Order: sequence, then C-alpha cells, then structure tokens
Amino acid sequence: MTSHQHAGVDRPPRSGGRRRRLARLPPALYRMGLGPVFGRRLLLLRHVGRDSGPDRRVALEVVAHDRGEGTWILASCHGPEAAWYRALRSKPKTTIQFGNRHYAVTAHFPSAEEGGEILARCAPARPRAARRLCASAGVDIADGGPDPYRRAGRRIPFVRLDAAPGQCVR
Repeated sequence: MTSHQHAGVDRPPRSGGRRRRLARLPPALYRMGLGPVFGRRLLLLRHVGRDSGPDRRVALEVVAHDRGEGTWILASCHGPEAAWYRALRSKPKTTIQFGNRHYAVTAHFPSAEEGGEILARCAPARPRAARRLCASAGVDIADGGPDPYRRAGRRIPFVRLDAAPGQCVR
C-alpha cells in the first residue's frame, strides 16, 4: 500500500497538551508491568525512530486480534504520516508487548481494498471503535450496513502484525 492510496483524507489533529500527556500514560503503565490492565484493547509497539534512531514505544488500539494465527490488526487514524506507521514501513520487523508477553512480529500493509474489508468485518464486534475510525476517515455511517465501513476502511492505512510461530520473546 502506498501513501497515495489514502491521500486527500482529513485526519484528526494530533494530540496536544492534556491529551498528549494522557497518551503517554499507557506506555508508562506497560513499563511498570501493568500491560495486562488493557486486556486485548491495546498493545505496546516498539519501533526505531526514522530520523533520530532511538527506540520508541507507542501504545496503539488493536482493531482485531487472532490468537490462533498470531496476528494483530492496527489502524493509523493519523494516516500514513504517523511516525510509528512510517517507521514500520521502513523497518517492518519489530517487537510488541501484548498484555505481559513480548512478541517478535513482522508488519504487513494491506491494500486499501483489503482495509475496507477489514473494517467491515470488524465493525460488528467493536462498533464504538469502528465509529471512531469512520469519523477519522471523514465517512458518515448514518446509512448503516457494511458499505460505509468499507468506504472508511479504504481511506485508513491498516497494518497487520504477524508473529512467527513460537516467537514469543519472553
């Protein structure tokens, strides 16, 4: 998937002030060993800063998780310019923490069409999260059904993280 597939989408403004401080809370809780309090809703992604080089960690909402397959689906609400998304595009092998377990993963980037199907499939299980994603893509879901979710999903860059079998780091 290239960044032009999602061009022209108005994204929500980046967090500032109080929201930014609140966004830093989950990584701090993960560092304190409290990752399990987030259940299956968040994971902690480690990535290397593209320009600065040091390790970065960001807590991200999980759109879908398939425990049997060892996959996690993430959405970049801020589009393809989000720092973590760009970092994964340049270095797709990384680690995540999910609960209290660490996994070595490889990032894959579904096409815009696949993104539409991902959101349409996941929306019934997580309706509030799906509505937030649609709002971030500027798509009105008032008409119901899977079509608005498909339209929104085509405008949002998704990432699928795959853990290699037996690759739990610790």
